[in-house]
Amino acid sequence: MSPLSLRLFGASFQNPVLLAAGTCGFGEEISEVVALDELGGLVTKSVTAEPRWGNPAPRVSEFPGGMLNSVGLANPGVEAVRREKLPWLRDHVRKAQVFVSVAGHTEKEFVGIVEHLDEAEGFLGYELNLSCPNDQRRSLLPFALDADAMSRVIQEVRQRTSRPVLAKLAPNTPDFRGAARVAVDAGADGVTLVNTLPGYLENPGGEGSVLGAGSGGVSGPLLRPVAVHAVRTVAQAVEVPLVGVGGISKPSHAAEFLRAGASLVQMGTAGFADPRAPLRVIKGLERVGLPPSRRGGGLP
Repeated sequence: MSPLSLRLFGASFQNPVLLAAGTCGFGEEISEVVALDELGGLVTKSVTAEPRWGNPAPRVSEFPGGMLNSVGLANPGVEAVRREKLPWLRDHVRKAQVFVSVAGHTEKEFVGIVEHLDEAEGFLGYELNLSCPNDQRRSLLPFALDADAMSRVIQEVRQRTSRPVLAKLAPNTPDFRGAARVAVDAGADGVTLVNTLPGYLENPGGEGSVLGAGSGGVSGPLLRPVAVHAVRTVAQAVEVPLVGVGGISKPSHAAEFLRAGASLVQMGTAGFADPRAPLRVIKGLERVGLPPSRRGGGLP
């Protein structure tokens, strides 16, 4: 057994390193350059009720602190995911655990997606994207910044599945402890910390945004201190497993999250520059091992 292996949510993870939602498609897109079954797992692109083409180009822009993106939840829709994407994951990803990211404008959309996918094979559980900053069609606050709305979504999803449910929270919440408690009290089995941070960059000429949609989500090195702080804060408030994500590119970064109280970590932006970066992080963690965690038991 690997020194990095752990058991969470009633499942075995061969290591704690996962690929973050929106950074690896549905696995197939990167399978020729990344050995998926050497990972602890992956989170799919966010799935919506209907197919989405995403936001106007350009969708991504680098800057010294990381990356600004506004992809806009582009995905083929829940029907195509069940028909095409999940069967591929079932047949090709044997050792890594898979979470399906779920996004919607309303509680009803979250529920409908879960009901449509729940009997399918090829994945362990759901990560509820409650905190996307670049969904152009949701005019209200993200669910993660509205405690009542977030609670209703999680409760409704919880009633319709026995699979593990992760609640992905926002980095700009004014109260990490309170938001995490709301999510867990509503039925979340774990908490993912954090999503991208809302941001805006002007074109070099000073007119308009570098992104076609205007604002976007900040990821990469700039986000890491925010995410580590969130994990450390939430670790004092809830007893469920935590998943740390934001700016990880080295083994020492992953270890920082694990020492802060995370059981798992996710990598995203670093993989755009070097798709094999997650595998190097795993190798580095193997040399130092995992810090003790009070969250290693998971669900029975």
